[in-house]
Amino acid sequence: MKIVLMADNSKNELLVNFCIAYRPLLSKHQLISVYNTGKLLKSAVDLEVSGLSVDYESGFEQLASRAEYNEIDCVIYIRDGRNDPLHSTTELLKVCDLNNIPYATNIATAETLILAIDRGDLDWREWIKG
Repeated sequence: MKIVLMADNSKNELLVNFCIAYRPLLSKHQLISVYNTGKLLKSAVDLEVSGLSVDYESGFEQLASRAEYNEIDCVIYIRDGRNDPLHSTTELLKVCDLNNIPYATNIATAETLILAIDRGDLDWREWIKG
């Protein structure tokens, strides 16, 4: 599975803690993030994460493009709910909705999603890619 891992700046520590807790499960999959988050997860958790563009907004555009072509299987984006989403994050969510790509925006849904992946509940994503 190709799993996107991202967080708003105020939620980076929470994402790191999530990745520490689920490192054995996450390490079985291809992980994708924007460059700075990928670098953070590599140094803090020792996870291999493919980094996208350094620019935050450009990274979301790249992810939306990948989602449009079913090149990602799920998104874990830990948001700070007090902030309005940027246009680019809304576009990624829209494309994920159109392509039935699960999108977790908080730690509770992230945990549910990663456990479902481990159980094989999302294996059908591999079948639709053919």
